[in-house]
Order: sequence, then structure tokens, then C-alpha cells
Amino acid sequence: MALLIETGMTDWISDDDIANKIRKMHPEADVRTPDTIGDVSEITMVAVVGLRNDHPKRLPNLKLVQKLGAGVETIVSNPNLPDHVRIARLKPDAPAQGIAEWFVAYILHRQRNMAFHEAAQRKSEWLPKAPGFSPDTVVGVLGLGHIGARSARMLRAVGFQVVGWSRSPKEIEGVTCLHGDGALPEVLGQCDHVCAILPSTPQTIGLFNADMLAAMKPGSQLLNAGRGDLIDESALIEALDRGTPGHAVLDVTNKEPLPSDSPLWTHPGVTITPHVSGWHLGEALADVGENFHRLSTDAPLLHEVDRARGY
Repeated sequence: MALLIETGMTDWISDDDIANKIRKMHPEADVRTPDTIGDVSEITMVAVVGLRNDHPKRLPNLKLVQKLGAGVETIVSNPNLPDHVRIARLKPDAPAQGIAEWFVAYILHRQRNMAFHEAAQRKSEWLPKAPGFSPDTVVGVLGLGHIGARSARMLRAVGFQVVGWSRSPKEIEGVTCLHGDGALPEVLGQCDHVCAILPSTPQTIGLFNADMLAAMKPGSQLLNAGRGDLIDESALIEALDRGTPGHAVLDVTNKEPLPSDSPLWTHPGVTITPHVSGWHLGEALADVGENFHRLSTDAPLLHEVDRARGY
């Protein structure tokens, strides 16, 4: 049995770095990379950012796909993945912390009029402008799983009023939690900032269409660090032109990398970051090695995905 690390990425942590960290934590593990793959029939687990269509065909004895992150929709929907192959995701603290920090950073950037003051400085203008007052500012967090709950708590600690929304009931101390489809427009209508950290499911794809965007508070800010397919991007541009919402910060987009001719790049109401909010894996690589050990010993996996539910 062998574990293959194959992220398919050149602008993130290298395959060798990941493999070496796992080898250090699990010296007994047979950990390989594309450069040291050897006999492919020995590969029983692959750790990926995204599963390529040829992975199942190349790896005839594959038993587990380990996502190096949280979102697994493209793996679950891969038509070439046999039904018996299991899927696991990560629930690490480091990217949850990073995404929460990303939300806080861009909310404070708008709250404290940073772009306004930077522009005034470039013109040598002294222009005082009152910042927002955190206790009077309502921030919504859509999706109250591991990352969303962490974000809600951090935003509450800063001093914002925080309203959380999820499909099923949740409880977070200091956070007003609402649930169900009918409650979502109510949440959107009262929030000055809306932080989306929803998974990609049939229920969330295109959820932020023209009608849902129109339910937002005029001048509010929409921040998306979940999945790009949550937002109808054409509808978003039209909504921004009307001022509802007033601004959008997107760490994820429908197509990544975002095409150079996308109007999102140049729209004055849009800020783009290139999927960097949850950059670090931190201690989560230990879970990759642990799942390889558990697969080898027929023990229950960490964070196994229900393929029928999609998460």
C-alpha cells in the first residue's frame, strides 16, 4: 500500500514538501510523488487538491481520495471515480483561522475607510471621514460548519453584531443563528457585510442570483470565500451597478484562474483575491498520514465524505 501526493499545483505547497512532512510524522508510511510513483498498482490512496479524470484509470487499486482541503464537490461528481473509492476531506484549524482573518481584514478595510484614505493620501488631501462603529455593524455568516463557526466567533470578538445562517439549526454563543431557506432573505436584508462560506451543493449552486442579491441591504458588502459557483457573476455585476450590494470581495470565482477578460477584474465594486484566504494546512497534514494508517488497518477514517450527500 502506498500514498501518492499529487496536487497538480505549482503555485502552492510542493508535492515534495507535503510528502516529506508526512514521512516525518509517519516514518513507516510509503509516501510517493509523481517523480517517485513507481508501480502504480501499489497506490491505494491519493492526496489531491482536485481529482483529475485520469486518476482512477491510472491507479487501478485506488481505495481513498484525500482532499487537501474542505470542498469535495468536484471529486464527488467525478464520473470516472468508482463507487467503492472512499473520499475524505480535511477540517484543519489553520485554514479556518486564515479564512476568518480574511473576512475580518476586508470588513475592517471597508469599515475603516482605508481605500478612501489611501486615495486621499495620493492626492495629498486631509479628508477626515467617520469610520463605521463596530457595535452598530451587523455581519452575517452563511454556513456555520467548522470554518463558518470559527469566522463567526472571531467577528463577534472584534465587536460586530453577528448573525449566522445555515440550513439546519446551530448554536454559537453570542451569535444569532437562523436556519432554513425562508430565513436567508431576512438575514441578507439586515447585514452590512455578508460572509459566505457555503459548500457547493445542488442547493447552493447559483443561490446568489438576481433575486437573492436584491434582498441584500443597499450598500452592503458581499464576501465569498466558499465556492465560486454560489454567485451568478453576471447578476452580481448588474446588482453592483445598482448599489445592492455596494461591494463584493471574491476569493473564489466560477472559473479559476479568473479569465483575464472577465469584467470582474475591472469593476470598481469588486475586489479579487486569487483563492488565498485559507492558504496554510498547518497541522492537517497529520490527518492525511493518519488516514493512510487507518486505511491500511481498516479503521474508521477521519472526516470521511458521504458521497450521496456530497459532503
